[in-house]
Amino acid sequence: MPDLSSFPITQRWPASHPDRLQLYAAPTPNGVKVSIMLEETGLAYEPHLIDISHNESKDPAFVSLNPNGRIPAILDPAGPDGNPIAVWESGAILIYLADKTGQFISTAPAQRYETLAWVFFQVSGIGPTFGQLGFFLRFAGKDDEDKRPQQRFADESKRLLGILDRRLEGRDWIVDDYSIADIATLGWVNALVEFYAAGDILGLSSYSNLQAWLARGLARPAVRRGLHIPAKPA
Repeated sequence: MPDLSSFPITQRWPASHPDRLQLYAAPTPNGVKVSIMLEETGLAYEPHLIDISHNESKDPAFVSLNPNGRIPAILDPAGPDGNPIAVWESGAILIYLADKTGQFISTAPAQRYETLAWVFFQVSGIGPTFGQLGFFLRFAGKDDEDKRPQQRFADESKRLLGILDRRLEGRDWIVDDYSIADIATLGWVNALVEFYAAGDILGLSSYSNLQAWLARGLARPAVRRGLHIPAKPA
């Protein structure tokens, strides 16, 4: 049985199954990237809910695993050299899991780097922009009298959605096959509709290729499951 006792996070969130990959996350657009990936790959894992509404991602035990204090993070008891390894930042985790399982990223160099480019497009552009727009629509920013910051992020969100929509012209998935590029992006686009209620503001119905892609993604059982993992308390 793997020994994870040297990782302080396992004292705060004990592992009932230390032989399984440990997921520390919340069902947010960033968090569900990893839960969807784990559901898609079929890897055995144990999810731990990090309650970000109570700042649990700033708990010293969590920060010991991820110095940035942001979900998600994983602890894999069977790392590349056979020893436990911690991986943080959602994009890095997706790449790690794709390489570990040989799934959802091509081994052909050109397609692999194309996939990675779209993953980083999500990490550097889509996530931060959609997240800031969500702040102004859903959280404290909605009360700001100055609507220029909200408009700035709405305009940039439309630009990014347009890039995705054009990319998906004549394609089922962002790259040739369903990949970590899609997994990285699905939760964020879905959140625009389901959580941030930004569909009308952004004119999402006009992005027909993107709408079809989102429907294909949400039709995947692993995606539907992953969107709700780790489960919040009833």
